[in-house]
Amino acid sequence: MPRLDIGKWIDSGITWLRENLDWLFDFIAKVVDGMYEGVHDVLSAPEPLLFAGILAVIAWWLRGLVAGVVAFAGFALIDSIQQWDEAMETLSLVLVAGFITIVMAVPLGIWAARSRTVSTMLRPVLDFMQTMPAFVYLIPGIFFFGVGVVPGAIATVVFAMPPSVRMTELGIRQVDEELVEAAEAFGTSPRRTLVRVQLPLALPTIMAGVNQAIMLALSMVVISGMVGGGGLGSSVFEAISSVDVALGFEGGLAVVILAMYLDRMTGALGERVSPLGRRAIAKRNAAASGLKVLQWRPATSLATVGVVVLALVAGGMNVFGEDEKGPQVTADVGKGRSLNIGYINWDEGVASTYLWKEVLEQRGFKPKVQSYEVGALYTGMAAGDIDVQTNSWLPVTHESYWKNYRDKLDDLGSWYGPTSLEVAVPSYVKGVKTLEDLKGKGGTFKGKIIGIEPGAGEMKLMKDKVLPGYGLDKEYKLVSGSTAGMLSQLERSYAKQEPVAVTLWSPHWAYSKYDLTKLKDTKGAFGSGDRLHMLARKGFAQKEPQVAEWMKGFKLDEKQLTTLEQAIQDAGKGNQQQGVRAWLEKNPGMIDKIAPVAGAEAKGKQAGAAPRIGYFPWDEDIATTYLWKNVLERRGYKPSIKQYDVGSMFTGMAAGQIDVEFDGWLPVAQKQYWDKYKHNLVDIGAWYDKTSLELAVPSYVKDVKSLADLKGKGDRFKGKIVGIEPGTGQMKLLKDNVLPAYGLDGEYEVTSAGSPAMLAELERAYKKREPIIAVLWTPHWAYSKYELTKLADPKKAFGENNEIRSLGHKSFPKKYPEFYGWLKEWHMTEKELAGLEASIQDAGKGKVEEGVQKWMDAHPGIVDKMAPVK
Repeated sequence: MPRLDIGKWIDSGITWLRENLDWLFDFIAKVVDGMYEGVHDVLSAPEPLLFAGILAVIAWWLRGLVAGVVAFAGFALIDSIQQWDEAMETLSLVLVAGFITIVMAVPLGIWAARSRTVSTMLRPVLDFMQTMPAFVYLIPGIFFFGVGVVPGAIATVVFAMPPSVRMTELGIRQVDEELVEAAEAFGTSPRRTLVRVQLPLALPTIMAGVNQAIMLALSMVVISGMVGGGGLGSSVFEAISSVDVALGFEGGLAVVILAMYLDRMTGALGERVSPLGRRAIAKRNAAASGLKVLQWRPATSLATVGVVVLALVAGGMNVFGEDEKGPQVTADVGKGRSLNIGYINWDEGVASTYLWKEVLEQRGFKPKVQSYEVGALYTGMAAGDIDVQTNSWLPVTHESYWKNYRDKLDDLGSWYGPTSLEVAVPSYVKGVKTLEDLKGKGGTFKGKIIGIEPGAGEMKLMKDKVLPGYGLDKEYKLVSGSTAGMLSQLERSYAKQEPVAVTLWSPHWAYSKYDLTKLKDTKGAFGSGDRLHMLARKGFAQKEPQVAEWMKGFKLDEKQLTTLEQAIQDAGKGNQQQGVRAWLEKNPGMIDKIAPVAGAEAKGKQAGAAPRIGYFPWDEDIATTYLWKNVLERRGYKPSIKQYDVGSMFTGMAAGQIDVEFDGWLPVAQKQYWDKYKHNLVDIGAWYDKTSLELAVPSYVKDVKSLADLKGKGDRFKGKIVGIEPGTGQMKLLKDNVLPAYGLDGEYEVTSAGSPAMLAELERAYKKREPIIAVLWTPHWAYSKYELTKLADPKKAFGENNEIRSLGHKSFPKKYPEFYGWLKEWHMTEKELAGLEASIQDAGKGKVEEGVQKWMDAHPGIVDKMAPVK
């Protein structure tokens, strides 16, 4: 029979789909990822034991007190073995995949039950979906959606759907035909017959299908850990690849607890929602004997109250509880930006990855590290799901992956080399010094060479070149598994003094632990050796130029790498970061060498000083305060910042509780405060001039060009002027001078909810094209976002234009002379200030520091300009 290239046809079809329907896959990925993130945020927010209590209350409601107690104990056990976060990731993925599965499967089952043709067509498709090995679904999932949560979820949906479809169809078909005929005889429409007769009676069977779908989803979610799906799947995969019995058992135990809980709860829920099930429950309760308290289940309303109370307590703890202490940040370059680092679970890969994790955390980034199988790692990087990896063996070992994906990857250079690949045997095995010496000795080694991960480049070289090159391919079987499995076999054989041949590479700590012989490769079948390269996804260097520059300059010698690997080995399983930190303590200055921060060494003369800075919730003050906070921290200061209203600011500054502020509007807007407290204050100088205070209306409000035009139009504006903070000088001027001067004080009321409220009201009214009067000032970014009319002030009731000045307590110049000198020379142009405010607005709510950092990155040298250090 001629060979049918079905695999190639499928591969071509997948390639065509990816190239032509990429937009659809991106949309699906965004939807699924958004669903997952939403569910995960909810499940991971409460404290573990509180959430365990919520799940226990649900179990009590569905199955009784014993089930509730057991459920709480089970989830408390998951928390105690430190698998809670992973369990919540897995539960989130199961719920999302299960929901999608049910939404798709139940309608399909109903359709199949009502149409023999549909049923006949669906049956072979469901057979295919149900019997295809689960791992196979991950392959197209990676190609379509990259690595991570989404391919795992999609593969899970495909794998878990068949039983739900079948059970739904079966349940509806098993409904007594006489009941259906009776309903139809009374004139019931097919739709109402389905909803009122068939579905209620078929509900127990349908819920059994839902139960099976969720259980299959859980089993597939664990498998998806191989492609970066996270959760307990990653724990199990890591345990398998490292032969970590403890981690494997703990991850497996957490899976069992989740599975039992989901199985029991979905089964009980099926009884609760089904009329037949509720009658069965009532009969069981009536016939039950023993302690009544064990049989009692809370009513739905009472259970809901319990869940809500626990949820509110959990929310309150998150709001009022203290944040956990984060990693040490020695130079906040990253400002919390996240990076995804993938690694192969090889010793040098683990060591270099966790070293970079520590480096990036100390530089203010939030790196996420995840182990992958080699093929999934390269595929994920090419798809842009993984930013960088540290362990690419080029040009030989990973040659095939580099050829496939080189157009989508950037080589940041090698950091170690040269390396070598080899087969090694214990030194007590005599007469075996070269690969040629293995020939004819298959019986000695039981016909096996112990290998590593099947996707590793060394394994491909062994199969394609080394074994055939030395005529060993018929005599020896290359056993694939994992690096940890190979090392475990080496340790076992070495302890028993048994002959064993293993695939190894240099450098590796095994050569220092065991007395081994590297078999010489006289024919050069392994190639000339590799170097360890940093690879990044395409575009990474443009997004994170500083990190890319650090990585291009990264180097480790053999002693540094092997001692780092040994430190991680000494720290024990699961303590990679502690091992890295122990190594760094023995190698002082390594962080600064690996990731130098320009100007970080230029500390100010008063480094360590902690000036207290106050600010108003006004855009220019927020922008400049956080800008100076960043600059001062780079100069070694430890500033503290706090928000105040205007009156509190001047009072606190005059009392010496605040050292300095940057938003003094003088000589007009804040004149009354300056006049009152100036004997205890110092005017450091103006950094911005040509400001103005005004009222503004949207440009679609016609015939209102000046303050005088507002008279008699109060009804149009509902008699309201939307103001800002009540203690500001502008609000006082408006009430005391402006409104009386134009005869508007009896016609208009000024609200005083604050600047953010004013801007929110302006945005709302602008979208609806409603008339509105807002208190504003120049400069302000609102004038670039909206088309507004500044109302002319012909009577000069707002007074003359202001300058924005830095003000401080009278002790400030002597207390902080260096900082005082910087402020006296500091100036900003309108373009600079507007750009800084816009960058903060673009960063979004709660990301002020990120917006400031982005603006500073676009203005290199700004630190030296604002705070020069000689």
